[in-house]
Amino acid sequence: MKERDKEKIMLFLLGAFFAGGLTVLAPCVLPLLPIIIGGSVSGSTQDKRRPLLITASLAVSLLIFTLLLKATTLLINIPPRSINFISGTIIILLGLFTLFPGIYANILGRLGVESRALKLLSKGTQQKNSIWGPVLIGAALGPVFSSCSPVYGYILATVLPVNFGAALAYIVAYIVGLASILLLIGFYGQKFISKIKWISDPKSSFSKVIALLFIVIGLLVFTGLDKRFQTFVSRNTPFNFDGISARLIPGDTRETNDQVLNITKPYAAPEFVGLGPWINSSPKSISELKGKVVLVDFWTYSCINCIRNNPYIEQWYQKYKGSGFEVIGVHAPEFAFERLEYNVAKAVKDQNINYPVALDNNFDTWAAYQNQYWPAAYLIDAEGNVRRTHFGEGEYSETEEAIRQLLEEKGEKLDYNMTTNGGEVVPVSTNQTPETYTGLARASNFTSPETLGSRPPAGFTYPVSQSSDSWALSSNWIVGEQSITSGQNAKLRFTISSKDTYLVAKSDGPRTITVSLNGRPISDSPSPGKDVMQNIVTVDGARLYHIVANPEFIENYTLEL
Repeated sequence: MKERDKEKIMLFLLGAFFAGGLTVLAPCVLPLLPIIIGGSVSGSTQDKRRPLLITASLAVSLLIFTLLLKATTLLINIPPRSINFISGTIIILLGLFTLFPGIYANILGRLGVESRALKLLSKGTQQKNSIWGPVLIGAALGPVFSSCSPVYGYILATVLPVNFGAALAYIVAYIVGLASILLLIGFYGQKFISKIKWISDPKSSFSKVIALLFIVIGLLVFTGLDKRFQTFVSRNTPFNFDGISARLIPGDTRETNDQVLNITKPYAAPEFVGLGPWINSSPKSISELKGKVVLVDFWTYSCINCIRNNPYIEQWYQKYKGSGFEVIGVHAPEFAFERLEYNVAKAVKDQNINYPVALDNNFDTWAAYQNQYWPAAYLIDAEGNVRRTHFGEGEYSETEEAIRQLLEEKGEKLDYNMTTNGGEVVPVSTNQTPETYTGLARASNFTSPETLGSRPPAGFTYPVSQSSDSWALSSNWIVGEQSITSGQNAKLRFTISSKDTYLVAKSDGPRTITVSLNGRPISDSPSPGKDVMQNIVTVDGARLYHIVANPEFIENYTLEL
């Protein structure tokens, strides 16, 4: 392993550790801290094992939950919200047993309830030195703590698919950081409260307050209202937890400079691994491409940044392929439907891509290049060394100049001028609406009164008012991890600031979506996208659909589908 790779791993291990500690300030964790402190002092304030037991069981629970739900397919068909139901129920029952130890036991006795789990709950809360209470508290909180940090989300989304061993190490470092701070909170909370003598009485008002907190927080977790609290806190406090945590995510650590060929120390291009099927070409390898200048482009077909990037790459391919230039498009899927060869082949045809494209469904080549981005370009010289990298859109003139330099370096005489001439694609405005995800895994800015993961009997409803860059649902929808599926009378409303708006959609057969803009049919405006015909979008495949094409950038318009 190269020295810079070791440094990158060590830095991210430290970053994951500190991100775990910082997670206690996350809006989704703050309402749970009373459970940690209260659980540490319940029963006997002098039992120093309680903070340790809560923290250890929470850490183990979070690790097991992550491995089962994210690293395997064992729970793939279990609705994500069911985990919250289980956790919320456990917390509620712990509160009820603490608040009504005698009465609740009598009720269970009359009902003939002899469940082992309920016995453990009762034993855990009623016996002074029992270990079951704190263990159950920690175990119940583990799943609730998941996905509370951008760093944790980065590990699951980017590292886990390509390197299970590294992801496991990072997750453990994250959990150790989180557990260390929670242990300190529990220990010092217990130490402080134990100095107040009357709190030591299990029948005191303090014990009842703690029990009520358990019940209230358990109900919040059970109903999903804890996420609403998280949203409220994040929107109404100056503290930007996500922004601070995101700085701990590693960037590309290769040495670069501001030159066109920006790799200070060129390195051998990694060989392609696990690619296929291939589109527009038979399989190729880095070794057989030596002698050519090669652009390896990581992309995925529903990524709007990639779609805007691809015409430049196709233009370079057509212009320079006769001079010893090759492009390899490595298609690494962001969504499940992008793994299908038919869908990728159709997108390649629709986007007029003629250079070779290979599917990297297992992210093997992505991992070999230590890539993290869509799109990402790696420019390789005729000797097989990476000489330039660029991530995201833009720098088209610099990339073309680099292609020309490397072609001339290997002896080609170019008798034609550059084509991009410094043209750049940049965001229309710094305050344009960012990419919006509707599935539970990455959803944000959802404003309907109901919880996104729920199945309201009467369906979702629109909010009274809708803030900028937000979205809401009306009527019947099925909410999944990566997507939402429309039911009867389903409506989806966005508040957007943009020039163009696109929608990633798919269906099992041709389906239609009616589009309105600011409460009127979109065809009454000059803004229909190219996929809109007479206010209708026909979804005939899994792809990106062009919905809105404003003549200029417009702030806070309402789009309803």
